[in-house]
Amino acid sequence: MSGSGVPPGETPPAEGSTASAHRERADGGLWEHPGVFVLLIVIGALMIAGFFIARIWGW
Repeated sequence: MSGSGVPPGETPPAEGSTASAHRERADGGLWEHPGVFVLLIVIGALMIAGFFIARIWGW
């Protein structure tokens, strides 16, 4: 059996290893919070529905 050349207790280098330091991605701001957009869409839909309900009731 041949030795791999890596000292005992050390992790051998591997392709695609995440052991090396990597850059942290930038904050996406509002794009990371799609709930904000969903809330705006729901509020707009309720306002439009409220307008038509008010028209039907004669306001």
